[in-house]
Amino acid sequence: MIRLSGSKAIAITNQLFKARKNSKDLTQEPTHTVHLGLLKDEDTILDEVLVSIFKNPHSYTGEDVVEISCHGSTYIQQAIIQLFINKGIRQADAGEFTLRAFLNGKMDLSQTEAVADLIDSQSKTAKDIAIKQLRGGFSTDLKKLREKLIHFASLIELELDFAEEDVEFADRTALIKLVEQSQIYIKELSQSFQLGNAIKNGIPTTIVGRPNAGKSTLLNALLNEERAIVTDIPGTTRDTLEEIININGIQFRFIDTAGLRETTDIIEKMGVERALEKVNLSTIYIYLFDIATVSLEEVIKDLKALPTSIPHILVANKTDLVADDKLDFFKKSNLDFVYISAKNDTSIDLLKEQLFTDLNLNSIATTPTIISNLRHYEALEKTLDELNLVQTGLQNGISADLLAIDIRQALFHLGSITGEVSTDDLLGNIFSKFCIGK
Repeated sequence: MIRLSGSKAIAITNQLFKARKNSKDLTQEPTHTVHLGLLKDEDTILDEVLVSIFKNPHSYTGEDVVEISCHGSTYIQQAIIQLFINKGIRQADAGEFTLRAFLNGKMDLSQTEAVADLIDSQSKTAKDIAIKQLRGGFSTDLKKLREKLIHFASLIELELDFAEEDVEFADRTALIKLVEQSQIYIKELSQSFQLGNAIKNGIPTTIVGRPNAGKSTLLNALLNEERAIVTDIPGTTRDTLEEIININGIQFRFIDTAGLRETTDIIEKMGVERALEKVNLSTIYIYLFDIATVSLEEVIKDLKALPTSIPHILVANKTDLVADDKLDFFKKSNLDFVYISAKNDTSIDLLKEQLFTDLNLNSIATTPTIISNLRHYEALEKTLDELNLVQTGLQNGISADLLAIDIRQALFHLGSITGEVSTDDLLGNIFSKFCIGK
C-alpha cells in the first residue's frame, strides 16, 4: 500500500488513474470511498489498483490522503513511487505522516508517540498500554490538570498588577488542595514507569543461585527448548544468557547467570560478578536452589548477599530428588518457597503465576494509565519537583511573583508531554525514530 498526503494528493492521483468501468474524477468523489481501476504512465499500464480517498479534515493527517493498494511486486511498487515523484510528489520523511497529524491537531504529542509504541509492541500487554495512550485518556487527564493550574497561575499573575493594593485573587487554600491532588496523581503516573518500561522492553528477570541449582534447566523449561547447556559440572554457565519468553501476553527477559560461589577461576569469578550486576538491574529475580543438597541455613546465607528491596521469588528445585520430611521442614519455615522440578517440568506454571502475582500484573488490564515512555517520565518528575516548590512556597507564604514562576515551570513540563509546549529539536528527535511511511 502506497500512501500520499497533501493538498494535491487526490488531483495528481486523478491524472494517473482510470476507473475500471465508468470514467471518474477522483477530486469529485466523496471522502472515504474506494475505487477500482488502472494506474497508467501515459499509455503504459503499471498495475490494477484500489484507490482509497480520504478528504481533509477527515483523514489520519488532517489533509487530503490517498492510499493505493497495488500488487506486491517490488518492481510495481518502485514504478508507482517513481511515477508520483515525476509528478512532483516527494518521498515522506520518517514519521512525517504522524508529524502532520500532530501539526494539524489530529492527535497530541503523547498520542503520536503511542503510535510508535504500537508499531513496536512485541506483546499483547505492550500493545494494550499503547492503545490506551493512543485513545487519549492520559492526555485528557493531563490537559484538565494543566487547565486548573493555568487558572490559578493567571489569578496569581493578576495579583502582580495590583501589588500596591495588597490583594489576593487566587484562593491559597484551594491552590494548596489542587497542588496536593496533582502531586498524588503525578506520583502514581511516575511510579508506573518502572513497570511500564519493563513491559515495553521485556521484564528483566534474573535467575540466580548456586552452581548446579538447575538455573539453565529452568531456563530451558520456561522456553520449552534446549537453549542453555546443562551438565553436572559446576560452573558450566560462566556468562549471562538472555532469552525472551512471552507469558500470558507479557514479555519476560529471563537471564541465566553463573552460579554464586567463591572461586579462584578468573573467568568464572567475572561471571559471578556479572550475575550480581544483573540481579540489581532486574525488575524481579528468581533465587533458585537445589533442595536435595542445600540446607535452609545455606539458603538464608545466600539471601543475605542478595538485594531484598527488589521483588524476588524463592524457588526450591529438584523436588523429585528429596524426601517428604525435608519438604515438610522447608514448608514449616518462615520463608515462602515455590517448589518445582525443572527437569520434569513440575510446577513451572505455578512459578509463572507467582511472577504475575508478585509484580501485580493481573491488575494491568484495569489500570487506567501506565507510563512506558522515558520522556514522559522525565517530564513528570520535573513537574513534580516544581509542584513541590509551589507547595513549599505556599507553606512559607512567598511572594506572588516567585510563586508564579514555579507554577509556570510546572505548566511548561506538563505541557511538553502532550505537545502544548514543543520545540523543533524535540519534534525532530521524536519523529526521527518512526519508520518511513508512518
